[in-house]
Amino acid sequence: MVKSGWMYPYGMGFWGANGHDGIWHIALAGSLARGSFEMPVFGGATLQNYHIGFDMLLAVLTRITSIPAVNLYFQILPVLFAFLIGYLVYEFVFLWQGSERPALLSTFFVYFGGSLGFLLGRGESTFWSQQAISTLINPPFALSLIFILLGLIFLLKKKKIPVVLCFGVLVQIKIYAGLLVLGSLLVAGIWEIFLGTLLVSLLLFLPFNRLSAGLLIFKPFWFLETMMSFGDRVGWTKFGEAMVNYKSGGVWLKAIPAYVAALAIFVIGNLGTRSVFLLRKVKKDSVNIFIYSIIGAGIVIPVFFLQRGTPWNTIQFFYYSLFFSGILAGVALSSVNRYILTAVILLTIPTSILTLRDVYVPGRPPAMLDRDELSALGFLSEQPEGVVLTYPFDAEKAKEAESSPPRPLYLYASTAYVSAFGKHPAFLEDEINLDITGYDWKSRRIEVENWYKEKDGAKAREFLRKNNIVYIYLLKDQKLPLNGAELSLTRAVENSSVTVYRVE
Repeated sequence: MVKSGWMYPYGMGFWGANGHDGIWHIALAGSLARGSFEMPVFGGATLQNYHIGFDMLLAVLTRITSIPAVNLYFQILPVLFAFLIGYLVYEFVFLWQGSERPALLSTFFVYFGGSLGFLLGRGESTFWSQQAISTLINPPFALSLIFILLGLIFLLKKKKIPVVLCFGVLVQIKIYAGLLVLGSLLVAGIWEIFLGTLLVSLLLFLPFNRLSAGLLIFKPFWFLETMMSFGDRVGWTKFGEAMVNYKSGGVWLKAIPAYVAALAIFVIGNLGTRSVFLLRKVKKDSVNIFIYSIIGAGIVIPVFFLQRGTPWNTIQFFYYSLFFSGILAGVALSSVNRYILTAVILLTIPTSILTLRDVYVPGRPPAMLDRDELSALGFLSEQPEGVVLTYPFDAEKAKEAESSPPRPLYLYASTAYVSAFGKHPAFLEDEINLDITGYDWKSRRIEVENWYKEKDGAKAREFLRKNNIVYIYLLKDQKLPLNGAELSLTRAVENSSVTVYRVE
């Protein structure tokens, strides 16, 4: 994380998923910091179907400290979150188990737990799920862990109101965490806490998520089938094709064993050495039931359900299974001899080392924002408020540029970078998050594409007026449909990479 967001000779670099996800959070936090609940990448629309807890925290910190959101996001909050997660894991396990050894071992697994991907010579997500080393790449997930741990500590201390508040806010930090915690409180029979958490959750959830029904769709075994078939996962193509064909043909005597085997590979492959927790005798107190319920639900939900728009997002339920299996693994190993413990530790860390080497340490990032664009966006950020029209993302050109990293953000993915660094809502950006949150971005994209082909000046000007577009942001190889005078535009700023027009 901390390497991203700094300036380098080529511009600002972004490692890992930060070229998309990090930019999105900076854009949303910037919008919230300006006191707006407008969708920053869909100008004119209100924010919906999204958990804004982390982004609100980032916005508040930006306002009260005057530290730029990019530095808070990449350099400051990750360090703080990493410390808090480790400290709270230790405190929780020590309070729960009454011993330092399981607390230390649980903390180790939370920081270093990895998949068995290294056995296949592959990375952390060979079996689909990210691992402990990538926790901070997803700040809402990291923040949700902090609140879950605080809630569990307060639960052990029998402080009901703090428990309810910590668990209740989860729906606005990470909805996956909120659902898992609510379900696990119910299964564990912690009724008073469940009802209080449910009330707080509804009060926080409904104002921003009234249209979220139906975001989960029943699609059993998609992760198992793609894990076995995709070349960047396990990649046993013949096995993957066979299991799908057996299911489609109703050959259940072959399909059932194949899917059971794939499920075992999915679970054990992701758990890695954390699977030793399965050897632990299950106690039936409320905390144990709560934790095992989260682990179980976190596995079952992605096996059977996908998220509409971005199907693989439901794998994030599984992140919580891995986190709590790491805690239980530490508890389970606290009584073994040092030779077994040493062997387990040595088998735990290879995936983290490989991921660090291949993803986070390389000196050249996969994505960057060059100095000319940063200069133009800096100018734009100082201008009066207004919606910015950009050129639609070109997926084909982005594909062609894959072999030449670092790629400029406009050739990396559909991101929110103009909104994030220009500090104005974009008319259409970050189609990925628009898909996730349920906006009809495809219709708007067609409108934008048609505008860039429009040869009738009156119609082109009417489009800008109707949509309250104040600025047009174009790269050097992107052209207006007509000349600036015909569109009532003036050139606000221009450099070798970017031209920004103002609509008069």
